[in-house]
Amino acid sequence: MSGGEGKVVCVTGGSGYIASWLVKLLLQRGYTVKASVRDPNDPKKTENLLSLDGAKERLHLFKANLLEEGSFDSAIDGCDGVFHTASPVILSSSDPQAEIIDPAVKGTLNVLKSCAKFQSVKRVVITSSMASVLYKGIPLTPDVVIDETWFSDPLCCENLKLWYPLSKTLAEEASWKFAKENGIDLVTLHPGVVVGPLVQPILGGSVGYILNYINGPQTFPNSVHTFVDVRDVVFAHIQAFEVASASGRYCLVENVQHFSEVLKILQELYPALSTPQKCEDDGPLVPKYQVSTERAKSLGISFTPLEVSLKDTIESLKEKGFLNI
Repeated sequence: MSGGEGKVVCVTGGSGYIASWLVKLLLQRGYTVKASVRDPNDPKKTENLLSLDGAKERLHLFKANLLEEGSFDSAIDGCDGVFHTASPVILSSSDPQAEIIDPAVKGTLNVLKSCAKFQSVKRVVITSSMASVLYKGIPLTPDVVIDETWFSDPLCCENLKLWYPLSKTLAEEASWKFAKENGIDLVTLHPGVVVGPLVQPILGGSVGYILNYINGPQTFPNSVHTFVDVRDVVFAHIQAFEVASASGRYCLVENVQHFSEVLKILQELYPALSTPQKCEDDGPLVPKYQVSTERAKSLGISFTPLEVSLKDTIESLKEKGFLNI
């Protein structure tokens, strides 16, 4: 499964943060790409994709809706591989079932149902999240090492009203069950908070989260996050498809940091930035934990340091007009 010459792949949610990078790299590697978007006539979602090198010859856009069974058929028909990246990244909602859970779970199953119809599909790579790994109800302390054997507990997510982690957990459970029942070769990737430069002109969820704490609030959250560079995530997707021995789940995390440390790095890189100096609560800072990188490295991933990712994030935000410093 190496090299893209003569191969056709589908990328769902092609205008998203990870997906637009993925389309760019797949085209560079010679693949023909069939990308699904909700509205192919919306220039905000498609212009940047259509202007990529190789797009004129090898990029085809398809209209598809996560909640509409069969709507991915034409995008997946004739493909060697499918990258399912489309899923709502919404952290709070007044109707989490309709806005977050259904599009994630039903959407994933609708994509897999389309994959099952076409024998040309050799492998499916799903963009999951560390959100479907971390929430087991176990205290996360510095001596804890999280790896691919960890699965979030849906009940724990529900009790804590963590709707996005719940959506990713239920979607992953459903995808492994369907893949097993239908003989689909499936690989799932579990990135942490994805940072790094933007290809698309619209602000992605995770980069927007960082931007929210620049020149804005007076306090930062007392929380620890897993971080990874978007370019490493995209390379992992391509490796997960091209490396024949790739299988199962892969955690994609370069760094585990308290949010205060992230702000400190940004402040050191860009002294002109205004970032909050005070924690939102008076309790002790939440402790960090560890995430194993062994399986990710077996795919040939060498992670970009967080400092480099954050610098490139800020430079990209400046370039795209989201930040003036």
